[in-house]
Amino acid sequence: MYQNNLSAFNSFYSLAEVEVGKHLYWEIAGLKLHGQVFIVSWLVIGALLAFAIAGTRDLKQTPEGLQNFMEYAYEFLQDIAKNQIGEEEYRPWVPYVSTVFLFIFGANWAGALIPWKLITLPEGELAAPTNDINVTVALALLTSFSYFYAGISKKGIGYFARYVQPTPILLPINILEDFTKPLSLSFRLFGNVLADELVVSVFALLVPILIPLPVMILGLFASSVQALIFSTLSAAYIGEALEDHH
Repeated sequence: MYQNNLSAFNSFYSLAEVEVGKHLYWEIAGLKLHGQVFIVSWLVIGALLAFAIAGTRDLKQTPEGLQNFMEYAYEFLQDIAKNQIGEEEYRPWVPYVSTVFLFIFGANWAGALIPWKLITLPEGELAAPTNDINVTVALALLTSFSYFYAGISKKGIGYFARYVQPTPILLPINILEDFTKPLSLSFRLFGNVLADELVVSVFALLVPILIPLPVMILGLFASSVQALIFSTLSAAYIGEALEDHH
């Protein structure tokens, strides 16, 4: 029995090492870091920080220009949290919901607009960070930790009573739901971003002049929608954890 279990564990471990394509790795303290993901992620974060600093550097009573755009963006992101979490409890969660939306939005647009393939790496190639399943899974797990934290911080150990409501018969289904939420979040985002980049690449190879442009515009729209869906669902899960069950 022990040998069978060990063999099964080794099989799963070997499966986890399977890779699709080549990747640029940085090895630090014995850990392998996905270099191409970090490079584009840092560029996206840097661009977001630059916009934030530029838009808030010279604040005026009557906003104009970039400040006006930044205030509109803030109100839009605040409304996402308010509509999903509720008027009374949404404020502490605006930073998280906004950060998730802006990072995914920036990462998706970076992948759709910038011709990363023109930059040559020793291995692999640059692309949108959300084109990597590790990134989308990490974002989904952050959302899972957030709504668990929200529920436990408000209700304490009583939060777990939700698993047996409205009847204890639903206990396995309610537990399974908490596993499917991050899976659906991560695979939906990863699948849509990967599919968009593949479609653009194929059209660019087949008809390199006119056809890819409308497809790229559609991809920008789809990228924006994916950021909205992910942040809205994240806020909805947090709101569900904070909701009082009777």
